[in-house]
Amino acid sequence: MDTVDRKILAELQRDGRMTITDLAARVRLSLSPCHRRLRELEASGVIRGYRASVDAAAVGLAFEALIFVTMHQEDRGTVAAFEQALTEIPQVLQAQRLFGDPDYLLRVVAADLPAFQQLYDDRLATLPGVGRLTSTLVMKQVVTDRPLPL
Repeated sequence: MDTVDRKILAELQRDGRMTITDLAARVRLSLSPCHRRLRELEASGVIRGYRASVDAAAVGLAFEALIFVTMHQEDRGTVAAFEQALTEIPQVLQAQRLFGDPDYLLRVVAADLPAFQQLYDDRLATLPGVGRLTSTLVMKQVVTDRPLPL
């Protein structure tokens, strides 16, 4: 990856819907080399996909919480089952395995406090291997969806 590839990535992070013509102009390449580089970045997995950034509150998911998970059982099978179960809960927007205690950090959304409580009680607290859940509510988003510093 060279500086031109990084410029392509930086521009696409700012506006993933721009045309290939606009992208080529912004990174100062002709159309064919820009298109070839873009295809290579997509094929290699550097660009994982394109999507719209949706305002959660605008679609009725204004309640956000961070949940710290401490496992009581951490054998390979339990961890795999826990992580697989997380992928099946659409309200879990992010799940990160951590070194130390706690073991995981989850970012979840819900419509409101009652919906969060139901999600917590019915789905999260019953996940395989969970020993303790500690939640904190997000008061305000300060930095979100920041592009990578290329």
